[in-house]
Amino acid sequence: MKRIDAPTLRGWVLDGHELAILDAREEGEFGASHLFWAVPCPLSRRELRARTLLPCLATRVVCVDDGRGLAERLADYLEGIGCTDVSVLDGGTRAWEAAGYVLFSGVNVPSKAFGEWVEHHYGTESVDAPVLKEWLDSGRDMVVLDSRTLEEFRRMSIPSGISVPGGELAYRIADLVPNPDTLVVVNCAGRTRSIMGAESLRQAGIPNKVVALRNGTMGWELSGLTCARGGTAVFPPGTPKTVALALERARKFADASGVGVIGPAELAAFAGDPGRTLYVLDVRDPAEFAAGHLAGSISAPGGQLVQATDQWVGMRGARIALIDDHGVRARMAASWLRQMGHRDVFVVEGGLQAASLPSRPPLPSPPVETIDADTLAATTDAVVVDLGRSIDFRDGHIPGAHWAIRTRLDTLRQTLAVARLVVLTSPDGTLARLAAAEAKALTHAPVRVLEGGTAAWVRAAQRLEKDRTNPPDEACVDFYLRPYDRNSGIEQAMQAYLSWEIDLVHEIVRDGTVAFGV
Repeated sequence: MKRIDAPTLRGWVLDGHELAILDAREEGEFGASHLFWAVPCPLSRRELRARTLLPCLATRVVCVDDGRGLAERLADYLEGIGCTDVSVLDGGTRAWEAAGYVLFSGVNVPSKAFGEWVEHHYGTESVDAPVLKEWLDSGRDMVVLDSRTLEEFRRMSIPSGISVPGGELAYRIADLVPNPDTLVVVNCAGRTRSIMGAESLRQAGIPNKVVALRNGTMGWELSGLTCARGGTAVFPPGTPKTVALALERARKFADASGVGVIGPAELAAFAGDPGRTLYVLDVRDPAEFAAGHLAGSISAPGGQLVQATDQWVGMRGARIALIDDHGVRARMAASWLRQMGHRDVFVVEGGLQAASLPSRPPLPSPPVETIDADTLAATTDAVVVDLGRSIDFRDGHIPGAHWAIRTRLDTLRQTLAVARLVVLTSPDGTLARLAAAEAKALTHAPVRVLEGGTAAWVRAAQRLEKDRTNPPDEACVDFYLRPYDRNSGIEQAMQAYLSWEIDLVHEIVRDGTVAFGV
């Protein structure tokens, strides 16, 4: 592998050619301090993340860490799967900072910084929580639309709110709010999806007045107000009656943003180009994707794609092709991606009817011995190790299970050394299967993988144990805890988060490598 210094990498960031900067640390560590354009690719999940982030193995990749040797290990892995142009940033983030360049905290930073830019650039209107509460109490003709995922909405929401994830807003708004005099308020948990949702409706040109809830549910609770829990109000499924109007609006925004439109033939040509990276993303609601989609495409709901672009797109300068059914949601998401700085963004007309795409390389599936959920439930002497995310372990795990990060199994060395049987699990069992050989090196006991993972345990009607304090906050280095995920200092964390998000628009000026707008 090659080693490069910080000035060389900065030059690559600015040269306009394809480039992926992959940070090998765990997401929580990444969130503490990282390069603006870096994307988390934790060594513990390398097989899962690399195949999503790097559909083309021939373009430039730079591996980064904080100088602990994780970047070198990730680079070795990438070369082993066929990546042909892999480098390591010598000295990692410390060298980047020593060269006078800016480091950022947080996750999904490009998307969040873009949201702040959008508010400044377009003058997105917003309302404070106490004023919204007065409007609600007064019975004003208005609707509150929550632009987050349904899962987040159910966890906490503004009273009277309706779940309409951001990618669905411009598609469904005329059905949801037929009266042009009705005020529309868009919220999320913090700022980005409130701003992007509200501005999407404004850019679509709807006649209603639209405002964002300033600081979202965090601002609501910091104002002393109480969020609802377990919300059930969601948008009606199916094609909206006003889809033709929605398409007319979305076309205008996409044309102004320079979005390309291609058909299945062009998509096939892009997919067959060995020298360019292509991401083919289906921006419909996940339930629609699950009901049927273009083989080889990936589900990336439009609002979430704009809010967390680096979850799906790891290669700067890549081609991005968006698919939906009627062209509305793809055009809205593509418009924002163009303005975020992605050059080659396309809507695929007739994409759902295109020929299937080249299949991605399959995940490695090492031979392992398995155990089913019922057998495990009847076993009294098994040491169960859960390799899922810490935040998910808190929400529910097999009773008595230990939580661990795959690359740090040695933290359980003493427990594994005396075990009579070790059972590995993860959400669907995939990560557990990948980790089996590493676990075997730490124990003389038989190692089994729970067939189907923790999901199979749930399907077998077995009990889960929940404990919000296990693992404790300081141990959750695999996940960047949001303020409301913490067990203490929640209010201070909310205030710090909101201040951080607002300041991003100034930090990107200091960085000097960011150019938003078409």
